[in-house]
Amino acid sequence: MLTISPLKAAYPGKPIKIIIGFPAGGPLDAHLRLLVERLQTSLGQTVIVDYKAGAGGAVGAQFVAQSPPDGYTVLLANTGTMVINPVIYTKSSYDTLKDFQPIARTAQQPLALIVNKDVPTNTLKEFVTYAKANPGKLNYGSAGNGGISHLVPEMLKSETGIDMVHILFKGSAPAFTDLIAGHVQFMAESVPQAANYAKQDKVKALAVTSAKRNPVLPNTPTVIETGVANLAVVGFYGILAPKGTPPEVVNKLSQAFKEILESPEVQKKMIDQGADPAYLNADQFTKFLIDEMPRWAKAVK
Repeated sequence: MLTISPLKAAYPGKPIKIIIGFPAGGPLDAHLRLLVERLQTSLGQTVIVDYKAGAGGAVGAQFVAQSPPDGYTVLLANTGTMVINPVIYTKSSYDTLKDFQPIARTAQQPLALIVNKDVPTNTLKEFVTYAKANPGKLNYGSAGNGGISHLVPEMLKSETGIDMVHILFKGSAPAFTDLIAGHVQFMAESVPQAANYAKQDKVKALAVTSAKRNPVLPNTPTVIETGVANLAVVGFYGILAPKGTPPEVVNKLSQAFKEILESPEVQKKMIDQGADPAYLNADQFTKFLIDEMPRWAKAVK
């Protein structure tokens, strides 16, 4: 008797889960919220956002790396998770290039250097002078050990000679809570989050880390403009799947993100948030990661 196997169901045949390695309410969460509804329409499936916070995004990354490579569990990650953590932690629980299949880069993201509104400084130059007069008395918060929000203040410290104490949080949202409350005085965080709080007069934005000013904070100079440090840093966001995910699944997901990111409405909303739409397909994103890792390794050293 001849047995004919049923045809393999077309992808996606069930809900897709996108993992974020940080708590809800942070910049990655805000970025994904812009895309999820359109992604569901494009793929014809429910998309579930799941938060697995901890270790600068490493908990979520490890979870995805160990998930079945079928396209139903993917990761939205940032610079810290994908290219900084593996450099800092020689015993990292995952290897970006060996354990993941890049799907699409979705955005590039400058940071803003911000302070609690009661800190008696209004410019980065004034802040550096103030920090030098109070060595070890100022705290800065980060969204995770080894992430970009940790590394940028350390780069600033190295270039200016100031001394601040690092306070580690499990994501941007709790770090912002303590910044606004005054438990930490300084942060380097994504422009969308920083601009939102600055416009509410809850924090003061002193500088942005991009090479040119950001349209969301047009009156905020770049770090280079301030003359304080030669610091220009732009992070990225991107979608990755477990290694071994079938090429047709990778291509379908990547194409869906491409179509969404080419939407003028989405682009405007992203720019209004302070992010730059910066789609790369799977091959381009892979090459981008290969190029980024040694650049950040140098910065970490």
